[in-house]
Amino acid sequence: MEEGTSKEPGYSCCTEDAFQWDTREDCEVRQILDRIGDKWSLLVIALLDNRSLRFTELKTTIDGVSQRMLTVTLRQLERDGLVRRTVHPVVPPRVDYELTPLGVTLHATIQSLVTWTETHQHQIALARAAYDIRAAAEKAGV
Repeated sequence: MEEGTSKEPGYSCCTEDAFQWDTREDCEVRQILDRIGDKWSLLVIALLDNRSLRFTELKTTIDGVSQRMLTVTLRQLERDGLVRRTVHPVVPPRVDYELTPLGVTLHATIQSLVTWTETHQHQIALARAAYDIRAAAEKAGV
């Protein structure tokens, strides 16, 4: 039996260990993780929890995102089946975005990550400070 290629729908490039994934750029698992792990996607998914928002509401709420980047992010999330775009036939046209059922399941996972970060932020700050002290000492030749 021939192995599938990464271009085939449903192809999994993961190794036998379920907690590892292929490091090749064309690996679908890696591509999905790259998409959902970027800062704009995480913020959009978080903001759409249990509500729909218009593009302008998302744009004004997400500090630092450009119109182009928000458009690209929403299109990619829609393509991945995580966000639903609804165009209302009114003048001017109104477009709302909301999480799909699949997006809701991802939000729960992201919330766990946020909770973990909040719980451990002090430890991470201490580790960063200790690292910076060691790095400065090494640079100074101490």
